[in-house]
Amino acid sequence: MTTIQQRYAIAKEQYAEHGVDSDAALAALEQFAISIHCWQVDDVGGFEQKAAATSGGGIQATGNYPGKARTVAEARQDYEKVLSLVPGTHRLNLHASYGEFKTPVDRDAVGVKHFTGWIDWARELGIALDFNSTCFAHEKADSGFTLSSKDGGIRDFWIEHVKCCREISHAMGTALGETCIHNVWIPDGAKDITVDRMGHRRLLTESLDASFEKEYDSATMKDAVEAKLFGIGSEHFVVGSHEFYLGYALTRQKLLCLDLGHFHPTESVADKLSAILQYANELLLHVSRPIRWDSDHVVILDDPTRDVTAEIVRCAPDRKFYVALDFFDASINRIGAYVTGIRATQQGLLLGLLSPQAALLEAEESGNNFKRLALLEVTKALPFGAVWDQFCAQMNVPAGAAWIQDITSYEAQVTSKRA
Repeated sequence: MTTIQQRYAIAKEQYAEHGVDSDAALAALEQFAISIHCWQVDDVGGFEQKAAATSGGGIQATGNYPGKARTVAEARQDYEKVLSLVPGTHRLNLHASYGEFKTPVDRDAVGVKHFTGWIDWARELGIALDFNSTCFAHEKADSGFTLSSKDGGIRDFWIEHVKCCREISHAMGTALGETCIHNVWIPDGAKDITVDRMGHRRLLTESLDASFEKEYDSATMKDAVEAKLFGIGSEHFVVGSHEFYLGYALTRQKLLCLDLGHFHPTESVADKLSAILQYANELLLHVSRPIRWDSDHVVILDDPTRDVTAEIVRCAPDRKFYVALDFFDASINRIGAYVTGIRATQQGLLLGLLSPQAALLEAEESGNNFKRLALLEVTKALPFGAVWDQFCAQMNVPAGAAWIQDITSYEAQVTSKRA
């Protein structure tokens, strides 16, 4: 029996004393497929041949750590390295700007042909793909408004872009046999006092309706809409606020996307889940780590991550969650950032699965709030790390800190050689 197995055997007994089946928790964790965001690999740059006018809408990666992916081939090489270091089978979440563009093409003409290579690659790896419209970093977004612009030509351009992205998503889902989640986030808003908020939101509603006019089988693709509190350059007014998209998603039967960094720092995204799920059956979550606000730091196993992953586990038996990541840090090793964030999210889910839910509910229902609080504290000291290492061993990926050296070696052999 290996050291990992010995430690797990002891941990299994300790969890069992609290009515928790750790084997069942590991089996459940294996079913959580996390959608890994493509944009950490190159600082949200993409592979369009037409240079972006600006980053726009608060999209900004800070730092200049060497070795970022410069081509689609290098990006895939890095993704494969990441996947080899995280347990389980996951997904890749692509932005429209990450296609294979042999000749320049504008956003309103992006098509399935630009992503057939990605589909073939995903099929070979046995993973699914998700997709995002790229409604930023373009001269037609420089005014601060895209789908809600009062310029009809600007609106039509972005409506066509979203339509193209939905067709690509449908093709991905059809080819890979798993529903592709297509997410729409726009940077629309204004830096200072805006008088006609009603007008911009009416136009956004109309543009979204036009973009989503064509219906697709939910087995191939589903649409999601993502809100934000504010962005750089939209500090005073954001058209696609939480309230706007909550109403839109519920009335149009679209997925609502909640990003952990897109709310006020004192708001709990975890608390929103059970409220929204009274009226929706599914939610898309973008897991990130805001410092002060939406700074998209690498996810770690901090309190907000633990809170939201615990709530996912509590709600999941009756509701469906799509869990994706959304961070980009150019100041540290990008592969290390990926693996750190993915593992932290999985560890949060595992902690939720290892929670003595039956005992906690019994204490809560009987009004024994002391026992409920005490149990929550006692379980913090249980040997969670031994269970996590067992999961890594079962999935044939490095346990403990072994993956750190693996990333260091990859940097020495691969990314450090990129000019």
